[in-house]
Amino acid sequence: MKVIAVGRNYIDHAKELNNPVPTTPVIFMKPDTAILKDNKDFYYPEFSKDVHYEVEVVIRICNEGKHVSPKFAHKYYDAIGLGIDFTARDIQAQHKEKGLPWELAKAFDHSAVISPLLPKEDFPDMKQIAFSMLKNGETVQSGNTHDMIFDFETLIVFISKYITLRKGDLIYTGTPVGVGPIAIGDKFEGRIGDQTMFTCNIK
Repeated sequence: MKVIAVGRNYIDHAKELNNPVPTTPVIFMKPDTAILKDNKDFYYPEFSKDVHYEVEVVIRICNEGKHVSPKFAHKYYDAIGLGIDFTARDIQAQHKEKGLPWELAKAFDHSAVISPLLPKEDFPDMKQIAFSMLKNGETVQSGNTHDMIFDFETLIVFISKYITLRKGDLIYTGTPVGVGPIAIGDKFEGRIGDQTMFTCNIK
């Protein structure tokens, strides 16, 4: 499986990082070694001094697809979860200044927290999924999929023009406003609605 991630998919988040609001999806990837599941601890990497959290709704691909048609895109994912895209912001800034790719800042080991996945049928409206993240008991991010610039189906159509989607692939669909730094000792909790989806302690 592979992890495909979307940058700048919420207008307010793009603005908080002084980035232009995209007119097409901004895509990057993480290897399977980035996955961190089962509420395991995240160990602060020695190569960065400024790792940030970004909570994101995650969808799981259930069919192989290339050049997926918009009218069939809803059939290509079957489950919804929540995750964190940990980002080494200092490394990302250095690479952005030089026009270089983001991978070292985004794709490092255990940089993609993932919760258990829930059947899509549990959600009556894909465009009304409220989610949030707490840091040490206080809400730091709160979003709703109706605020996404590019919805799930649009992302599937766009990505599949370039990259074949396969069963089990995960798409991290972007983060809302409120990203910030992590520190050793922090405890994060991700929620969809009132349901706790994951916890993650920073070591």
